[in-house]
Amino acid sequence: MQVDYAIIGAGPTGLGAARRLQELGAENFVVLEKNAHPGGLAASFKDAAGYTWDIGGHVVFSHYDYFDRMLDELLGADQLRHERRAYVRSHKTWVPYPFQNNIRHLPREPKWRCVQGLLPGKRPEGPPANFHEWIHCVFGQGIAEVFLWPYNYKVWAIPPARMSASWVGERVSIVGLEGVLKNIILELDEVGWGPNNMFAFPAFGGTGEIFRRMAAPLSGRIRYGEAVASIDAAHNTLTTSTGQVISYKTLLNTGPLDLLMLQQVTAAPDALREAARLLKHNGVHVAGVGVGQRFTHQGQRDDRCWMYFPEDDCPFYRVTNFHNYAPANVPGSAADKSAFMCETSYSDDKPEDAASLMDRTIQGLANVDLLPASALGKVESRFELRAEYGYPVPCLERDLALRTVQPWLEQRGIYSRGRFGGWKYEVGNMDHSVMQGVEWAERMILNKQEKTYSWT
Repeated sequence: MQVDYAIIGAGPTGLGAARRLQELGAENFVVLEKNAHPGGLAASFKDAAGYTWDIGGHVVFSHYDYFDRMLDELLGADQLRHERRAYVRSHKTWVPYPFQNNIRHLPREPKWRCVQGLLPGKRPEGPPANFHEWIHCVFGQGIAEVFLWPYNYKVWAIPPARMSASWVGERVSIVGLEGVLKNIILELDEVGWGPNNMFAFPAFGGTGEIFRRMAAPLSGRIRYGEAVASIDAAHNTLTTSTGQVISYKTLLNTGPLDLLMLQQVTAAPDALREAARLLKHNGVHVAGVGVGQRFTHQGQRDDRCWMYFPEDDCPFYRVTNFHNYAPANVPGSAADKSAFMCETSYSDDKPEDAASLMDRTIQGLANVDLLPASALGKVESRFELRAEYGYPVPCLERDLALRTVQPWLEQRGIYSRGRFGGWKYEVGNMDHSVMQGVEWAERMILNKQEKTYSWT
């Protein structure tokens, strides 16, 4: 088989690339997907009890007109819009997100620790060498100890001292002493920060519905259940897991970059393989707990979207009230069902016993007052999924690895894009990932410069 473009993966990036190629009149391409379904990490699943679950907490917001138009075309009226209501659980208190803007909700002692760390002369000066130091320099020791250091370890599964701070950008709200004191004294909440303060969600089918609809017109070009076994970069050929040999002019990889270099590309120089080994990632265990009861928060209907957990009274770092995203995410009447989607990270630095994690998750929900003890007998769904590649970690070695690997690949007509193909968390949202594929296609056909992804 001979094609102009071979695409590895039918996730957001691969589908974005295929869709745009087709729009531009380039029809000679194939998409190879190892799974039996599209979506990659944005896929969704319905369990035996009728609950729908995502692979972690996805919400739809966008930086791009193209993505917005595409979403409206795909979903039309089948999308719901929400105002973000997110909280941090700290010291048995719910603090509105962003935590650092709303510490007035903390008990007195941790509140003072947070303010004290922001006082003049308390924060280190000079350029920080890593993410741990960056947190200390920007937020002070109090906010760092109460929330940012433990939470970031819990989510990344790697000490923040081994991470770079170059990725932060719009991901972290910056606040100073004056703003903190103003919010405390005037009793103000500052909850509108960030690009996802308003978000959309499919009315049914979970996030994966977007990509099922995106894949449908491309069904003749997508080969499901066909992984890539090896790539001969010198001769522009690849061999699939079924033994099919495909000759290509250009290859787009959207799978993990380290696996591409260590397992798929044959005869890669040792220096390239060593660079790929520098890349770090975590895994994420998704535990979906479906309960035949709805609960209140502070005496009212619980309208929270998701919550963050920096402390060790629960294994998860985030819980999504998935029943609030769409009534169809739960079976029967949404008014009397709850769907808690809980995410726990793991790595060699932070191992987690998978066999006990569901039980520990349910106990953790009780510990943080999301699941009353009286409702433990009403758990009717226990869904579990492990994503071995959860987040690409912006470790200290990442940028050097990308500057080493990506030019070598592109000189051989191989482009690696997407959440793990490009390995840049800061452009790894759903819209970023789709647009990396779209912009790659426009570079191939129209010779337009890519704007979202750069390894330089």
